[in-house]
Amino acid sequence: MASFGDMVVDGTHQRVYVSDPSGGKIVVTDYAGTVKATLTGLSGVTGLALSADSGQVYAAVKNDNRIVSVDTATYTQSASYPVGAAPGDLEVVDGRVWFAHGTDIGSLDVSGTDPVVHLRQRGDVDFSGAFGMFLASDPAVPGVLAVGNGGDLAVYDVSADGATVRVKGSMDTSVTQIDLTPDGSQVLTSWGDPDYGYGIGAYSTADLSEQTGYPIDAYPNAVRVAPDGSVAGGSFSWYEPDVHIHRPGDPVPTREYDFPNTGNSSGADTLVDGALAWAPDAARVFAVSVNTYGTRTLRTLTDPTKELPTLKVAAPAKSDRAKKLGVTGKLTSKTPLAAGTALKVTRTDVESPAGKTLATVRTKADGSFSFADTPPAGGKVTYKVSYAGDATHAPAAGSDAVEVSRAATTLTLGNNGKLYAYGKDVVFTAHLGKTYKNRTVALYADPFGTDKPKKLLKTAKVNSSGNISATVDMTRDTTVTAVFTGDARSASRTVQSTAYAQAKISTSVSKHYKTGRIGSATYYYFRKNTDPVFTTTMNYYSGRKQRLQVQVYSQGTWYDTGSEYFALARNGTSAVRLEAPGQSGIRARLRSSYINSSSGDTVNSTTHGAWKYITFTK
Repeated sequence: MASFGDMVVDGTHQRVYVSDPSGGKIVVTDYAGTVKATLTGLSGVTGLALSADSGQVYAAVKNDNRIVSVDTATYTQSASYPVGAAPGDLEVVDGRVWFAHGTDIGSLDVSGTDPVVHLRQRGDVDFSGAFGMFLASDPAVPGVLAVGNGGDLAVYDVSADGATVRVKGSMDTSVTQIDLTPDGSQVLTSWGDPDYGYGIGAYSTADLSEQTGYPIDAYPNAVRVAPDGSVAGGSFSWYEPDVHIHRPGDPVPTREYDFPNTGNSSGADTLVDGALAWAPDAARVFAVSVNTYGTRTLRTLTDPTKELPTLKVAAPAKSDRAKKLGVTGKLTSKTPLAAGTALKVTRTDVESPAGKTLATVRTKADGSFSFADTPPAGGKVTYKVSYAGDATHAPAAGSDAVEVSRAATTLTLGNNGKLYAYGKDVVFTAHLGKTYKNRTVALYADPFGTDKPKKLLKTAKVNSSGNISATVDMTRDTTVTAVFTGDARSASRTVQSTAYAQAKISTSVSKHYKTGRIGSATYYYFRKNTDPVFTTTMNYYSGRKQRLQVQVYSQGTWYDTGSEYFALARNGTSAVRLEAPGQSGIRARLRSSYINSSSGDTVNSTTHGAWKYITFTK
């Protein structure tokens, strides 16, 4: 919806009608908010009102100077009535549709053969028109219409053909909505003073004298009265509750609702001005909120007339298994509940994950309660206490958890710290000691590197010796984890073993003209002006480099002449050309290595390839 105009609830069909003036449409939803129909082509549609028999919803189509009638059984437009002015707020009183237009009021009577429209019915009330016209009525109060505008407020008798002013007075200019109480004694306004603070204003319909209202948070912006007299007040509040429910005459709210934050600022969603409506059975209040993106949400607020009790539960942080422990708590509410109120107790533990119902506990006069229990299982034990609610109190629940002791479990895992050749299949064996019931162990392998996730190798019961084994192909350094989840009497246990894998390295030599042995080593022979080429192949990892080290032989000793890192291609190869010395008689050797960290990663353990020996001749 592009905007919000008005909202009305059809209790017979359990439908909510919301108008969108900017979008020129009415959206119809069920009580859950599922859209059932959208009526379009209603330019500037604002005020909505429901007929007494719930058969029609009347809608003020402001830009077309008409009021349309929508059949509530089919969601289709059943009639269109030109009224000769731009209608705004609507109320149905004794079968006639009353509407605001400009700074005046009018009526539409469709009970006869032809519709009858009367305009300019405000009498001598000096409505200024600066702040909008607001109408209010109640089916339980026939012949009465309340009208507010800017700082002016009036009560009319509309039992005859026209409107007769009963009384006129004043109200706050910040009012955005008014309503009439079902006993006909008060007009409530969305902004008013008790004691010059924020709240719902209350005015006597006899003389419009100000009476005690309902204090609520800043900034008040909506008011609606239920058929039973319960008052719903709204406020534009980023950081406080948005909807406040009061019992008739009670300044302390029975229930409050706080909208969540679905936008992109620190403040939560806020109530749209005037966007409250009661279900006729007072079991729900409907509200429209808006977030910082301009998204409007229809919210169903349940059990509004019921107090929301607080149920607190306190259990010891720790306890021994099979030993009695005590749990205490307190059930409190705005209106205290009677002593002996029954509370349901449920214990949840490893042996009863769905919960086991314990004996019912009852409250004392001050709402406190206590009970004792002997937990049969160890681990986390949760005690949940629930109150079912009654005609004036909503359900409530509270819980607390106890860490109950379990016997320590022995779990070991071999091969920690061992180094293996690349690709070796290594068997990891976990040993589980004595436990109560559970004999299942899970083994996981987590290869080093971000490209390979931790994976489950095996989960099974250990054998008669308490062992479980799984094989790992050691192509990388790998952490193996053994997990025992515990049982009712045996504590959970997790152990790890990190084993290391060498890199796979091979080096080939090319451009030589022969091979031969010098002493115990095989040499590659090169002409003095030929550049040897060394091609290293290594298991690949992103960003990996091989280190090529060169040594020269002189007078019976090998001397380092330097080393350099060369990047591997994606196929794991790195070809390096060594510049020819241009003279004969030189003997050298070279080897490729993977150096953990220095080679660009830490996936394998440092590994040196075999030396390759070369000599230069004429």
